[in-house]
Amino acid sequence: MEIKRFGVGNRRPEGPPGTEGVEGQVIHGDARGVIAELAFRKGGRIEPHDNPNTTWFIVIEGGGYVQVGEERRRVAAGEAVLWPAGVTHGAWTEHGPMRVFVVEFAGSDDSHLRGILEGVARRLPPGAAGSASKGEGRLAPRLAAEPIDREGEPV
Repeated sequence: MEIKRFGVGNRRPEGPPGTEGVEGQVIHGDARGVIAELAFRKGGRIEPHDNPNTTWFIVIEGGGYVQVGEERRRVAAGEAVLWPAGVTHGAWTEHGPMRVFVVEFAGSDDSHLRGILEGVARRLPPGAAGSASKGEGRLAPRLAAEPIDREGEPV
């Protein structure tokens, strides 16, 4: 089991390149992509830039603003913004802090691969390995350790 720590006390105080007032911590990074946690202070910013990777900017606390191309929008906790590959994007705060996860996938998107990777069901002949006919089995017996409290439950 591998456990990675992030959050307060684990972030780089200087933040990623091209940021101001942002602390960050990479949680995972390999050839497939990067997952990082970023904490914006009031007035923190990621300068507008572009890169060749598709990125999700996922707000988990607070709120601020994002830019994708020429469009600028307010975002808050519980919202995720797609930053498409090759499109200028940025983020900033004005009135308070914001905490986000950034999930960056290597390359643009994989729509050209979906036909290859998409699973397709096929019918197996009866009796073939992996086939099923009539389901057999039963529920496990209920353990009678304690009576079930039904107070407040519908009857």
